[in-house]
Amino acid sequence: MKHLFDLTGKTALVTGARTGLGQGLALALAEAGADVATIGSSPMPDTERLIKATGRRFHAQQIDLSKPFNAQAVLDAAISAMGGVDILVNNAGIIRRADIVDVLEEDWDAVIDVNLKSVFLLSQAAARHMIATGRAGRIVNIASMLSFQGGVRVPAYAASKHGVAGLTKAMANELAPKGITVNAIAPGYMETDNTEALRNDPDRHAQISARIPAARWGMPADLATAILFFAAPGSPYVTGTVLPVDGGWMVR
Repeated sequence: MKHLFDLTGKTALVTGARTGLGQGLALALAEAGADVATIGSSPMPDTERLIKATGRRFHAQQIDLSKPFNAQAVLDAAISAMGGVDILVNNAGIIRRADIVDVLEEDWDAVIDVNLKSVFLLSQAAARHMIATGRAGRIVNIASMLSFQGGVRVPAYAASKHGVAGLTKAMANELAPKGITVNAIAPGYMETDNTEALRNDPDRHAQISARIPAARWGMPADLATAILFFAAPGSPYVTGTVLPVDGGWMVR
């Protein structure tokens, strides 16, 4: 069974891999045998150290996805450094908290640009490459519990993550005949930078924790099996899926 999940000889491109979920996803892929290229808004020496410790190759590009960027040039740089891209993980995400009546247009635009627009542009460039080179490509997007729910004080984030779920399904429909799968992971409440404000609010932390059947917040390592399942060579018939990894939050 091991060969079904063996990523030896594959290269993954992971966005937002400096810390948290992105770093955990990149490490899981490397431990399964993939070389890893990354995109981040700042240097990521810790991620580089962890990936190289597995014996895999590492490449990083420093790009702010909230600003205009050339997705094709980004992908071409990763291809030039690594020889190709077989797996794209669109993990980068930001959040801006404010009451709906107080949301600033620039904050709305930044969240949509990072969380949704960059997902489309990078997926489009990756799909072109995968089709042109005959790769059995894997695109994995990071959705959210707010792909299903509305949330509180995070309208742009909720809109962007609903968009990620819809885009995942739309891309899956068109790319399946090309041998490319497109799926999404919807993490529950995880211990990351994006949830620091919630975890520092005693009332909200208690409310959220009380609803999680697993009785704890998630950790980056909790997504390892999901990313390996979607990225695996043994999963060519799984596409268009949005998989909650939430400790049971959605069923409570």
